[in-house]
Amino acid sequence: MDLAALDYELDPALIAQRPLPARDGGRLLVVARAQGVCAHAAVRDLGDWLVPGDLLVVNDAEVIPVRLRGMRPTGGAVEVLLTECLDDAGAWRCLARRARRLQSGERLRFAPDLEGIWEGEVSGPYRQIRLVADGDLAGVLRARAELPLPPYIRRPAGPLPEDSLRYQTIFARVPGAVAAPTAGLHFTQELLAGLAARGIAHVAVTLLVGPATFLPVRATALDAQRVAAERYAISAATARAVNAARAAERRVVAVGTTTVRALESAALTDGSVRAGHGRTALVITPGYQFRVVDALLTNLHLPRSSLLALVAAFAGVEPMLAAYRTATRAGYRFYSYGDAMLIQ
Repeated sequence: MDLAALDYELDPALIAQRPLPARDGGRLLVVARAQGVCAHAAVRDLGDWLVPGDLLVVNDAEVIPVRLRGMRPTGGAVEVLLTECLDDAGAWRCLARRARRLQSGERLRFAPDLEGIWEGEVSGPYRQIRLVADGDLAGVLRARAELPLPPYIRRPAGPLPEDSLRYQTIFARVPGAVAAPTAGLHFTQELLAGLAARGIAHVAVTLLVGPATFLPVRATALDAQRVAAERYAISAATARAVNAARAAERRVVAVGTTTVRALESAALTDGSVRAGHGRTALVITPGYQFRVVDALLTNLHLPRSSLLALVAAFAGVEPMLAAYRTATRAGYRFYSYGDAMLIQ
């Protein structure tokens, strides 16, 4: 299937640039799976669209500050996005802008107490840098690096104070993500309490979201699309809860595409999931047979993206594109700080 089949027209004015005042204040487009029938609702009324016994599964990854702005010895500016720590001696895999002419061994200055030694290409768009700090590197990074907002959220001077709170879910517990699991941004403790009162529990998995949000899709066909492997973990308690729900024929409702990928990566042939941790490079495309997930809460995704392919695989390509047309006509807010969609 050609990625062009997952294209749609979007007015850039619909791309949300800031969060709403309330996390659960967004709109909710409810889509009947494989039918494309839509209803308009509100996120805070999510419980009206779920049923007692449903099990929500969220992603508890925490976004860490990993964007660095630095200078070359020549005075040229460089921007680095750290994507994965490679060892305990400061080596990181990264993406970089304005770095084409950097030479191996060149030193970059990010702050008075932080510099990097350029170590060159790793593979594809990825590079390697070794960070050197005056003091504890983790502490210096927390103080000097910026939160890695996606490029469609325009912050030329860096994140705003509100981003440090709102580009982080209330579930965030395991540091290491370089992008937020954005479907979880809609939840508040009050919303969770209301769901629990209706008999709708939640458990967490961890998938440390990688840099796919920041990379263009270069493949033209879905079967050629690749994403970098991301670390995930499923606790014994979460596996027991998911398997008990499935055994009792209760629905497993994934909060976000990252949760889907973690659950489906850990799925056995009978639809149960195994506890443990690993890496997944799973790309879910139309034709995939879902083994664990019965319903999906998600944000509205980029055209021609692996995330849109996943939701199209779950709901059907034409029903999903029809739902996106409905969302654009109705003025829904798109992407990370945007509104939500419930597919069931």
